[in-house]
Amino acid sequence: MPMLYQTHARIHLQNIRFNIEGIREAVGPGRKILIAVKANAYGHGAVEVSRMAERIGVDWLGVATVPEGIQLREAGIRLPILKFSPAFPEEMEAALRHDLALTVCDPANIKALDEVAAALNKRVPVHLKVDTGMGRIGVTPEAAPDLAYDIEKHRPHLFLEGVFTHLPVSDELNKMFTQRQLALFRKTVETIESRIGRQILLVHAANSGGVLAHPESWLSMVRPGIMIYGFYPSHETPQTIPLRPGLSFLTRVSFLKKVTAGTSIGYGRTWIAPEDTWIATFPAGYADGFNRLFSNRGRVLIGGRSYPVVGRVCMDQTMCNLGPETNVQVGDEVVLIGTSGDETISVYEWAGVLNTITYEVTCQINVRVPRVYDPY
Repeated sequence: MPMLYQTHARIHLQNIRFNIEGIREAVGPGRKILIAVKANAYGHGAVEVSRMAERIGVDWLGVATVPEGIQLREAGIRLPILKFSPAFPEEMEAALRHDLALTVCDPANIKALDEVAAALNKRVPVHLKVDTGMGRIGVTPEAAPDLAYDIEKHRPHLFLEGVFTHLPVSDELNKMFTQRQLALFRKTVETIESRIGRQILLVHAANSGGVLAHPESWLSMVRPGIMIYGFYPSHETPQTIPLRPGLSFLTRVSFLKKVTAGTSIGYGRTWIAPEDTWIATFPAGYADGFNRLFSNRGRVLIGGRSYPVVGRVCMDQTMCNLGPETNVQVGDEVVLIGTSGDETISVYEWAGVLNTITYEVTCQINVRVPRVYDPY
């Protein structure tokens, strides 16, 4: 079947596999790997990334919402799936029916979950989130042992499978705060294990920054996110594991025209041709994830050359200036993110122009943009 929308994201599954295998080599075979596939695998396609991960021996998947987990189950994926935040009571039954492991961190939520599990006659795994410094969700380290004891001794339909925390500055050059977090977390886990009288099976803290910069955070499972898709979490993070980008964002020239000096281009007439020049239009706009902030300041690649975006980025189309002479033709490939000849536009470049992070760049490639998957 022909591609009915030429703007698409090409997903380099072989690169994502390379990144995962690099993590496996670094952390060793004795630790489990959970990869984050929330937010449609950071825009890369959760189902296909998860299928590949299952086939190459990844141990766990992580999602943000119950529907994300259900989507994976309905696609036939059997790997354990952890929902990273607590479920609301009305979400619990669906989560448990689809065999999702749930995060817990407060007594009322734990009680509600135990009751739902009892009604379903299931004993379900939970992971206790401890807040050691992220300040988002989680039980305090001081209260964690008692809460763990409550799960272990008074919630017969829950199994305390894991304990975890999150590292907000593991990607920064100054390691002091993260080291303090990890020391506190290890002490908390020791106290929990003493309180309940057994070892916790899965103890995890290492996000991408932890994997790259803090080997002491690896514990029994690591939990990488952005690095799976080929990007270091910040410019301060040591590049201890080589990474390859997980996607390219591509479209095609849909229209060409020669304009005379003084011609205005686009909404608001924000760009006026300084000379006679060729303008190319391509069918990608802010509704696709080609950000409106690229108006008169972004660039694209065609045939190995870089061309500036001119005029305002529209919802569905954008224009670029090819100059007074051109060999570009309708149908030529336009690279929004990726490589053409010796030129590359990276996700890092987009993040710099947009004053944001790589995570947001790939997550904002809209669902209407087809994902085309390379073999791995």
